[in-house]
Amino acid sequence: MVPRVEGIEEIAGRLQLMVPSARIETAHGQMNEGELEATMLTFGNGDADILVCTTIIESGLDIPRVNTIVIEDAQKFGLSQLYQLRGRVGRAGIQAHAWLFYPNAHSLTDVARQRLRALQEFTQLGSGYQLAMRDMEIRGVGNLLGAEQSGQMDVIGFDLYMEMLQEAINEIRGQAIPQVDDTQIDLSLTAFIPSDYIPDLDQKMSAYRAVASANSKQELTQIVVDWCDRYGSPPPAAQQLVRIVELKQISKSLGFSRIKPEAKQHVILETPMEEPAWNLLAENLPEHLRSRFVYSTGKVTVRGLGMLKADQQLEHLIEWLGKMQGALPEVAVA
Repeated sequence: MVPRVEGIEEIAGRLQLMVPSARIETAHGQMNEGELEATMLTFGNGDADILVCTTIIESGLDIPRVNTIVIEDAQKFGLSQLYQLRGRVGRAGIQAHAWLFYPNAHSLTDVARQRLRALQEFTQLGSGYQLAMRDMEIRGVGNLLGAEQSGQMDVIGFDLYMEMLQEAINEIRGQAIPQVDDTQIDLSLTAFIPSDYIPDLDQKMSAYRAVASANSKQELTQIVVDWCDRYGSPPPAAQQLVRIVELKQISKSLGFSRIKPEAKQHVILETPMEEPAWNLLAENLPEHLRSRFVYSTGKVTVRGLGMLKADQQLEHLIEWLGKMQGALPEVAVA
């Protein structure tokens, strides 16, 4: 087991040269879910002899047949991490071994040396509490409500620390894009698949299901390509259906639950979004568009858009909200 992803492939390669007959697998947090699951199943089922991995195996895994763990650069781990990692072996009725490797003892910091000594000292079953107490002795705990403090609290004081902590929590919560189950589009649009375009009822229902289950613009584009191949160019009503679904996809990702006209001038975007999150999204709009959008609690008003035809409203919303999506990587999702 190694502390960094970068060292995994190198160590796995060296092991393969040393033991050519060994079946070696690697695992780390940058792997996709399916690949990681397949790797762990392979190792758990006994189809691999050695697993080279990061601390991703720190907790929750129980593979009784594994009786040896080798930890590289043990001085870089915390005491609780080392305790959890050591506990990954010896979970069955066979003798287990945990090997901790570190550089020359003279190069270790005093804290690292104390951590390794504590882990060596507390080896009996149920020693987690004693290790936790030793960890607090090593790192220092301080008195939360007293005069003796440690860490950042020692610098700024308890009251100011709690105030800053609450402000940070509120800011993070306010910047979160809310999750909505679906987006209701109430624009006055004609959107359906005409019977003279797809006469067969089963094929038409299949086409509706394909559009409804699409999760991206790319999937919608492929659906239109398939329609063109089978039935010819889609009529305006079918094209508008696809565009509405595209708007729903964009709006849902931005946390808008409903889009509807207001009187004859404006369009309303209903949302549980808070103002800090909206400000981050609005920053991605060009200056001349930003003034069209007015945020208030529970809704965003798009001024003047209601005076256009419904199909023009649709196209403008797809374009403008699409620009907002550019801000999403920097905005948390609740």
